[in-house]
Amino acid sequence: MTKTDSRLLRAELLSFDADPGEGDVPAAGSLRHHEDGALWIENGRIRAVDDYARLAPALPEDISVIDHRGKLITPGFIDSHVHYVQLEIIASYGRQLLDWLNEYTFPEELRFSDPEHAATLSEAFLEELLRVGTTTAQVFCSSHPASVDAFLAASHQRGLCMLAGKVLMDRHAPEDLCDDTRGGIRDTERLIGDWHGKGRLGYSLTPRFAPTSTREQLDATGAILRSDASLWLQTHLAENTGELDWVAELFPGSRDYLAVYERSGLVGPRSTFAHGIHLDQEMRGRLAERGANLAFCPSSNMFLGSGLFDRLAARDTALNVSYASDVGGGTDLSGLATLKAAYQVGQLRGQPLTAWQGFYGLTLGNARALSLDDRIGRLAPGMDADFVVLDPAATPLLARRTARCRALSETLFALMMMGDDRSVFETWAGGRLQHRRVAT
Repeated sequence: MTKTDSRLLRAELLSFDADPGEGDVPAAGSLRHHEDGALWIENGRIRAVDDYARLAPALPEDISVIDHRGKLITPGFIDSHVHYVQLEIIASYGRQLLDWLNEYTFPEELRFSDPEHAATLSEAFLEELLRVGTTTAQVFCSSHPASVDAFLAASHQRGLCMLAGKVLMDRHAPEDLCDDTRGGIRDTERLIGDWHGKGRLGYSLTPRFAPTSTREQLDATGAILRSDASLWLQTHLAENTGELDWVAELFPGSRDYLAVYERSGLVGPRSTFAHGIHLDQEMRGRLAERGANLAFCPSSNMFLGSGLFDRLAARDTALNVSYASDVGGGTDLSGLATLKAAYQVGQLRGQPLTAWQGFYGLTLGNARALSLDDRIGRLAPGMDADFVVLDPAATPLLARRTARCRALSETLFALMMMGDDRSVFETWAGGRLQHRRVAT
């Protein structure tokens, strides 16, 4: 008989059931908050969530209770767009997108032809993600199949919910990074067969962006996507003005950048387009009609000088917006740091991000955008037990600030603006403790 793995965590609990809206007060019924809550997990899933006083009488006498009173548990953070193969070039100085790719990114990604290097960096990347409370990410690997095998093997070994894919790129990059057009598709099909749906893993078809793929490669990618509705797709769109000009030169028959992808059948409900800064409202509407999402990467957009994302323009068309670190173009893997940067971008545009919107976005919002909300993104019975234990007193200054907070929204905002990896006390995924902050 298989032994039941059951335990209970006692802490303040916060989870969203719906979009809280843009107001200072969250929409009615949009969230669940237990000041003294009980999270009962069993065999990798959530069995029950309630006030501790209400749930305690129903608990088995011998259940292990972890007392985290004074801390806040939320669903695990989700990162909708990140390049694990760029981990070691984070914070490389002084370039905008296209020069940055040529000077830093492409030379770095050449290293991932070595399976041993790919395995080492996969482990390092996952350690960093879990240290900042991220339990799920949609990940760009390199153009080498070994980079995908290494990353998904490491994720599977830890029991993580991860989406990833091999970069497809058959032109305008170093020869050793480029696919043979049909060979890249064959590699992709093999990787899908090996990894898609294995454990908690999913496969994202990954053409880097339009300039580095021929029409033949984009069309072949679209054919795979149409053949299996359970696959995801990730690429880049309208990040930089120089990129827009290049796309117009390479695809003169397309009316705009988005149309390049539309023609190949790449725009759908499981498609993530990173950045999407330089779009007009008609293009946002076309994305929304097809159920796609834009990955808002605020720290990257500011670091590379790409522009300021118009979040409310996207909301006006009912376009899904997800939140992402992007690393290495970004500056931090932390979801809290992403929200801080998103708030700053919003302030510059006259559309500040509330704490309610921020924490909804990192959890249920991103889960919905990625079509994963049936499994993750909420603290609710039957959901996978992916969650983060946050410490509002993690540093002396943060403790001083949160001691003055008189409402949950104030505490969340302080975490959003002042929090970092030290604020993450524990990270759990699949019901397993994956990270605990080292005592100092």
